[in-house]
Amino acid sequence: MELTADITRRLQDAADKLKGTARRTFMAKTVKELGRGGQRRAARALGWDRSSIRKGLHELESGLACLDAFCLRGRKRAEVHLPNLLADMRSLVDRQSQIDPTFHTERLYTRLSAAEVRKQLIAQKGGWFTNRLTLSKGR
Repeated sequence: MELTADITRRLQDAADKLKGTARRTFMAKTVKELGRGGQRRAARALGWDRSSIRKGLHELESGLACLDAFCLRGRKRAEVHLPNLLADMRSLVDRQSQIDPTFHTERLYTRLSAAEVRKQLIAQKGGWFTNRLTLSKGR
């Protein structure tokens, strides 16, 4: 199979519209159509990662889909960066909290918004808190 500019563009567009297992399976089927040396040709001409192609071939041959670990990527939870955050928030909110007036639940209610709690944390705790909470607001 010859990879012309038109075919290359269409394959790239199709792969860009797919995610995860579907994308890898599409890549694997395309590589199989290319025949011998298809992985290398696809990597060069289409810009596909060879490890993704291999994973897709494995998924195609075995019939089992590999799960992506999206939860292990990205930004860490606030508790990792600010281990005392929950205790500090609780100390602020406890002074403003009241029990449910109808006594139907044991929940406590507060009139503070999340923005106000953040503002008070920065004002009272300051220092390192200021940098961390200011940075996290924009994300």
